[in-house]
Order: sequence, then C-alpha cells, then structure tokens
Amino acid sequence: MAAASLTFHDTWRPKANPWLIAITVTLATFMEALDSSIVNVAMGHVAGTLSASRDEATWVLTSYLVANAVVLPISGWIANRIGRKRFYMSCVFLFTLTSLLCGLAPSLPMLVFFRCLQGAAGGGLQPSEQAILADTFPPQKRSMAFALYGVAVVMAPALGPTVGGYIVDNASWRWLFFLNIPVGILSLILTQRLVEDPPYLAERRKKKEGVDYWGLGLLVLFIAALQMMLDKGQEDDWFSSTFIQAAFALAIVTFIIFLWRELSVEHPIVDLRLFKQRNIAMTQLVMFMVGASLYSTTVLIPQYLQEIMGYSARQAGMAVSTGGLVLMFLFPVAGALAPKFDPRRLVAIGFVLTTVGLWRMTNLSQQIDFGTAVSWRAGIVLGLPLLFIPINTLCYAGVSPEKYNEVSGLTALSRNLGGSVGISFVTTMLARLSQRHQAMLIRHSVEGNSPFDRMRNALTGAWHQRGWSMPDSSLHAGAQIYGMLQSQARTLAYVDVIWILVALTACLIPLPFVMNRPKKGTRSTEPVH
Repeated sequence: MAAASLTFHDTWRPKANPWLIAITVTLATFMEALDSSIVNVAMGHVAGTLSASRDEATWVLTSYLVANAVVLPISGWIANRIGRKRFYMSCVFLFTLTSLLCGLAPSLPMLVFFRCLQGAAGGGLQPSEQAILADTFPPQKRSMAFALYGVAVVMAPALGPTVGGYIVDNASWRWLFFLNIPVGILSLILTQRLVEDPPYLAERRKKKEGVDYWGLGLLVLFIAALQMMLDKGQEDDWFSSTFIQAAFALAIVTFIIFLWRELSVEHPIVDLRLFKQRNIAMTQLVMFMVGASLYSTTVLIPQYLQEIMGYSARQAGMAVSTGGLVLMFLFPVAGALAPKFDPRRLVAIGFVLTTVGLWRMTNLSQQIDFGTAVSWRAGIVLGLPLLFIPINTLCYAGVSPEKYNEVSGLTALSRNLGGSVGISFVTTMLARLSQRHQAMLIRHSVEGNSPFDRMRNALTGAWHQRGWSMPDSSLHAGAQIYGMLQSQARTLAYVDVIWILVALTACLIPLPFVMNRPKKGTRSTEPVH
C-alpha cells in the first residue's frame, strides 16, 4: 500500500541538478524561438541577394512554419520510439547543421529546402524540452521551472526583430543563421552531460508498437494545407483564389479522415483520446488563444509603427522587445506565486490584464510617441505569465508520465497554430477594414464639402507659394490629401482590429472556471514505473 501511494517523482531523480537541466533545455528553446522571428526583418535583403522577389522570399518563412507545425504533434511519438534524449539531441544537431547550410545557401530554392529541415528540427525541440522539465521537477516545483522556460518562449520572438534588424544593418543576413551554431554546439555538450531519460521511457521503448503511417501522412497533409492557406490567404484574396480553395478543401477532408483514423487505430500517431480529459482540452484552447494574442500583437505593434509612424525596423523592434524585459522580471514572480493560488483564477486574471492592455491600445493615433508604444507592449504582456505558467502546469495534472511527450507536442502545436491563425486574422481584418474606412472617407472628400474644400485650397496655396503652377499645385494638394486619407483609414482599421481583440480576450475571462479545480494539497496522480 505504501508503494502504491508513491508517485513517479518519489522513485526517480535526475543525477544532475534540476536547475542546470532547466537552463540547458531553455538554451535551445531560446535559439529556436528566436529563429522563428529573427528572419522577418531580412526578407528584402534575402530577396535582393538571391535574385528573387519579396513574395518569393516569404517562402523562407512559410517553409519553416509548415515543417515546424508538422513535427510538433508527432514529436512525442518519435521520442517514445527512439528515446527522448536521443531525439532531442538529434533535433539540436540537425537545427545547428541546417542553420549553417541556410547561411551558406547559394539560391532561394536551396534556402527554402534547408529552412524546411530546420523547421522540422525546431518542431521537435519545444515539446521535448517541456516533457524534460515535467519529468525533472515534481508537480509542486514545476511553476518556477516553467517560468524559466516561459521567459525564453515569449522573449525570443519579441527580441527577434531587434536582433535581426541590427545584424542586417551591420552585417549580412547570413549571420542570422550562423548565430545559432555556437549556441547549438554548447547545447549539445550540456545535454549530453546533464540530461537523461527516466526509467519509464526505457520500458516504453521495449514495447512493440505499430507505426501509424496513414495517420502520419494525413497529419502532414492537413497541417501543410492549413498553414499554406493561412500564410497565403490574404495575399491571394482568400477564397477567390483556386489555390486557397484547394488548400481549404484538402485541409477539411484530411482532418476529418485523420480524426476517424486516430480514434479507431490501436497505436495512433497522436493520441486524441487525451482530449477526453477536460483540463487537457481546455488548456489546449487557452494556449491557442495565448499564441494568438502573443504573436498577433507582436506583428501588429511594429507594423503600425513602421507603416504609419515611419519608424525603422530596429526602432519598431525595440518597442516590442521592451515587453520581453518586463517578462524577464514577471515570470519568476508569477512562478513563485503560482503554487499558492488556484491556477484557474490566475488564468482568469491573466486574461483580464491582457484585455486591459489591449484596451489601452484603442486610443492609438498618429501623434503617439515612442514611450507610448513601449507602454502598449508592456501592458499587454503583464498577463502572459499568469496565463503561460498555470496552463503549462495544469496540462500535466493527472496525466501519466508516459503521456508527457504527447501532451507537450499538443501544447506547442496549439500555441503555434494560435499564432498562425492570429496573424492571418489580423492581416485580413486590417486589409478589409482599411478598404471600408477608405471608402467612407472618400465619400466626404468631394467638392462642396466645406472641410475638404478648405483643406484643398490651403494646401494648393502652400504648394503655389513654393513656386509651383496652380494646376500642379492642385495636383500636389490632391495627392497629399489622398495620402492623408489612406493613413487615416489605416489607423481606423488598426483601432477596429484592436477592439475585436479586446472583445475576444474579454470573452475568455470566465473560460478557466470550466476546468476542473485541482485538489489543494494533493500530490500528482502519476503512477510509479
């Protein structure tokens, strides 16, 4: 009976210091997360160097995301088959090697190919790291471990545009990839010496489980089609494009067949039965929304500062990166507080803070200063630690350790898909609402409208005083008014999109209370292996 009451963490401890292991895996997390955004500011330079158009260069981003998303949900299955440490080190090695190859790529097709391999390697890193932390730390100590992990996950995408802008301004874009090489080598050395697989994984490897090739193929097709649709949708005008229609149809069909396959096969590539547990299903939904809010605002703020305010890429990146500095201090605080409070309340408070932070952005205008832009991002990220840490803790509650790899893969996939959907949603809404506001403003920009006539006459007079003829002055005045109209329409569109995000996050505030409340003072329900 005494043995039955023991948990997995009572019978096994890693030989190395748990915090050294946490730092080791966080190092690779930061490297991979940084690489997902550091290339964004270099598309023009990549296109120019490799004799490609800017649209063609975006495949450097898309190929990485597709390959990354495909590997995320199957990483747990692979880790169980070959061993998690071996799989993790293979991913770090492949990521480092492909970073070198990306930096040396002589053409765009070769760069896209190497980015696919890099994305596949990166897709296996985050889930393995989360599972390693869950095994290394007992439930009551995981909050601080996931706080350290969370700093890397949310800071790296925020720092990416700033670091990338600095490197591109002062060196070649190829150094964006070479930067990973020393970090990858250090990560491999530390992982080899510190990280180890727990005993239950060795037992799992001995089991002869069939390979669900059909499930794997359907999953690859579904995620690739979905990611392509999200990435190219706005550019191709969504469903007016035959390509987008085909991608949508393929995604729907393969997803339905994939669900049927995974629920009927004995050893599925993705264990969808985990979603029968309410907490796992709800934490995946919350993590999806965390990814949407994190990545969409990371795009929204710098895009507004560059497009409307005329900031450089580096200045816009700095405005976003300051939020990462705030998180550096907040995550340890949230990690210390998390075990002392009901995690559901912390998640609800996190959504409240995120909603308030987004609401503060609704007063944006073309007269804001840099300090205001910095405060926007800082206000939005205040709630992220209260979302990220409890969710990463809750998703493992009551789950057998042998399922940690699968849960980690699903959690990382939910966050990344949320980011893809959030970015696509924001991009689409900005384009559509800009058109609507522009049409509305044009209706008031006609002769006979007193404010319009006064502005046009004043601008025509100003151009005429500079020495232009009256006809040319009138043309210049019209062009200037049209430019102001476009800028105002775009600003109004940004405000509308922010209000939509405010409404969405506000609706999520009561969502955590749908989850089962963890029993206070109880230990894990994990079995001994």
